[in-house]
Formats: sequence, structure tokens, C-alpha cells
Amino acid sequence: MNPTYVRILLLSATLSMASCGQEFLVKTDPNAIAAADFYQSENDALLGLNGAYQALRNNNGLAEGSGLFNEQRSDNTGTNDNQSNAGEPFQFNDFSILPSNTYLKNHWLALYQIVTRANQVLAGTETLTFSNPQTKAQYQAEARFIRALAYFHLVRKWGDVPLVTQPLNSAEAVRTNTFREKKEKVYEQIVADLTEVINSPLPDIQPAAQKGRVSKVAGNALLGQVYLTMATTLDQANRAANLNQAKTYLTNAYTKRTFGTLKDIPYADVFDVTKKTTNPEAIFQIVYRQGDVNFSSGIAASNQAQGETINSLRTTTGVGGNVKPDLVKDYEEGDLRKDYSIKYANAANVRDYFITKFRDPSPAAGTNGWGGNDWLLIRYADVILMLAEVNLYLGDEAAAIGFLDQVRERAKLPLYNVARANPTYSARYPTLRQAILHERRVELAFENHRWFDLQRFFTPAELVAYFQTKPQADYGAARVSNFGPKDYYYPIPFDEVKLNPERMYQNPGY
Repeated sequence: MNPTYVRILLLSATLSMASCGQEFLVKTDPNAIAAADFYQSENDALLGLNGAYQALRNNNGLAEGSGLFNEQRSDNTGTNDNQSNAGEPFQFNDFSILPSNTYLKNHWLALYQIVTRANQVLAGTETLTFSNPQTKAQYQAEARFIRALAYFHLVRKWGDVPLVTQPLNSAEAVRTNTFREKKEKVYEQIVADLTEVINSPLPDIQPAAQKGRVSKVAGNALLGQVYLTMATTLDQANRAANLNQAKTYLTNAYTKRTFGTLKDIPYADVFDVTKKTTNPEAIFQIVYRQGDVNFSSGIAASNQAQGETINSLRTTTGVGGNVKPDLVKDYEEGDLRKDYSIKYANAANVRDYFITKFRDPSPAAGTNGWGGNDWLLIRYADVILMLAEVNLYLGDEAAAIGFLDQVRERAKLPLYNVARANPTYSARYPTLRQAILHERRVELAFENHRWFDLQRFFTPAELVAYFQTKPQADYGAARVSNFGPKDYYYPIPFDEVKLNPERMYQNPGY
């Protein structure tokens, strides 16, 4: 049997089976190798780990096409088409999402597929004897990072979620684990996994040939973000301790950088497909292969608007990656990131801004739009702005401003103390906290950070007030007035709730 086919069969998402009914689980696929029998050699462990990485490429999960579940949940982007695909994509942007939304269900399943594959690697490698124990430790650290990353998305999007750390190989195992664990316990598991990563024999930074694999810097950066999120969204009794932990791990990541300050890396270089293997700002990314029908990136072409050629050589007829006027107006005059990230399209059916941040108009990508853009999940500008945030919360405004200024200096904008003397700037961002949130928005636009930033910077009640003060004219066809307390979390998909309505209880408001 084709080994790739075996791998795909083996690494199918066990948790997604729960939605198909218990009878399906007790049947055996005669063409598949059982997970318990697959791990026979170190090479099998590597194949399993590669399968976990492959799960990251699913656009229903965390890959480049996952903006529907992130950016369109925020005030950055969102379709104005309320008819296509039964109007289900529009529900995200319109804050009218239903538990029966099939896109939401697919997102849930894709994230749990990532968890399932990581669990299989961790369990499978325990049954093997490795010629070098460090190889086992590295593989397990990579799997733990991948699992932690998926759970970090799950817990921020749904709150309490099922917490599964072992393969589920029977109907009884699925039944036993079909319940929502409290979010605090989920965070404990995320912290435990990432602590293992940073204490592992993984390299601090992966060499160019291993781009896309987990490193200790990635572990530190993600763990710092986790602690920062815990400090700002969980029980405030632990706020100070969590902030100090966040500072420790973010600083660890920052001190291992291979450049001086952020201005050493031109903004356009961060997204340049010809420089991606040597991009010192990248910490963790999903790697795509230019010109390859199976492993190429489609983000440049999919964001392109009709009549435009800046992103890709592929001809498109749609409106491209929509940008809300609310974001367009948030760019300061002279911000070079605006001209790089967005463009106005004059085509009659567009006449709006579209996303240009991800480009590959090269002959190698061709008219099919098979681009080479990597999808950056963690980069240093994000870490630097989180350091600004955490230092502000800890009372060190000077340090916070220093980190904020690194990002502003690269964007060719006045440093913060100069900018806040400008009446327009100070009126829009009257506090350092608001200035940092603004900077994160324009620096990291379309990279799936905005919704999580809003959760950290605002309590649920404050977030409702924030959205409801936005002018409808700046928000597009979706109704910003729909935003309410229920929208802090997604609804649990209907098919999951019906498995056990008591233990898989629905989020309030749905």
C-alpha cells in the first residue's frame, strides 16, 4: 500500500468521528492500519509528526485561508455578500452566527484534527525505542507545541472545550471524553505542553532547511502570549504572576533574535517570497511551495480584486480580500504599511480596498496563482508589541514605549512621544494602551491577531461598547449593532451539543 495513503488513513481525526455517531467508531476499515500498530520505527514517528504538521495546512483550521474564523470575526475584514453559500460566511462578519453553521463546525473539527494527530504522535513515540533519545524528545516537543497551538485557538474561541490528551480508539473512550473542560484546565495543559517545549533539546532557531518546524523561540513566544492572555482574560487574582511569566518568556524569545532592532528588516521583506527562507523576523510559519499544485499558496490570488495585478498573475473576477473602512481609516498618514497592505480597486464591481499584503506575481507562481507565500503564525513584531503591552501593565511605561517605537520607526512614523503631541493622534489614541492596540492592528492586519487582541484589551462588556460605538458606514453590509455579550465566544457546533446536551452545554446567548 502506498505509504502516504497509509499515513493519511492513520492520521484521520478521531475526534471528528464523534459527530458521525458511535456505530461508525466500532467498525474497522479493512484498508487502514490501526494507530496502535502503525508506530514500528523511528521513520514511522517522523511520518506521524509530519502528519501533524500537515494538519496545520487545513484552511478550515489555522492555515492561510482561515481568515473567516479570525479577521472576519473582528473589525478588519468581512464579506459584504450575504447570499453566497447560504449566507453562512456572512454570519461571522454579521455577528449572527448560528450553532448549525457548517463553516464553524468544520473549523472545530479541523482544530481537533490537529489535536488528534499530535496525540497520536505522543502516544506512538512512547512505544518506540529511539537510537538517540534526543530525537524522541524533539519529536514529542514538536507535537506538544502543535497541540498547544490548537488548544490555544479552541479555548479563546469557545471557552470551555473538550480536553483530550490521548488517542480515542473506542466508542467508550469518545463517550468518556465528550464533555467541556473548564477553560482554566485547558490553559493548564497548554502551559504544561509549552513548558516541555522550552525545556526540550529543540534548537533555539531552526536552520533554513527546517523552516516551518517548531523551535524553542517559538515555544517561548507562544508561552508568553498564553500567559499574557491568561493575565488579561482569566481570574485577576493571578494577574501579576501571569504578567511576570509573560514578560519572562517573551523576553526569552526576544533576546534570541538574530537582528538588532526591527528597522533592520524592511517591512516588505517580511512578506517577500524570495526572502522567506532567510527572513529573520519569522518565528513560526506554515511553509508553502511555489509552483506546486498541491503545496503552493493561494493567498495572493484569492485576495486579488478584479482588474488588478499587484498580488498575482492569475486573472480574478471577484472583489478580493475585503477591507473594512474602519481599518482603512485607522492607518496614520505616511504609514508605509498602508500602501503595502491594502489598495483601492477601481473595477465597477469592486470600488473598494482589497488586501495586498501577501503577493506573488512571479512567473514561477504563474497564471494559476500557485504562490510561494509562507503563512506567518508568529513573528517578532508580534513579540515586540506584546512586550510593549506587558511592560505597560507592569508599570514600566518607558520600556513599553521603547518596544512600541521599534515598530513605529520601521513604519517611518513619528516616535510615540512625538506622535502623542499631535492633536489628531492624541485624540484617537489618548492612552498608551490604546496606542499599542492601534499599532498591533495596523502592523499585524490580516494575520489573524485582531480578534484575540480585542479579547485581551477589553472585558466582554467593554468589547460590546467598543463595537457598538463604531459607525455602521465604516463596517460595510454586516450589522455592527448585532454585536452583543454572546459574541465573545462562538457557539458550540450543534452536532457537538446534541451528543450530550448536559456535558456539551451551549454557550450563553445561543
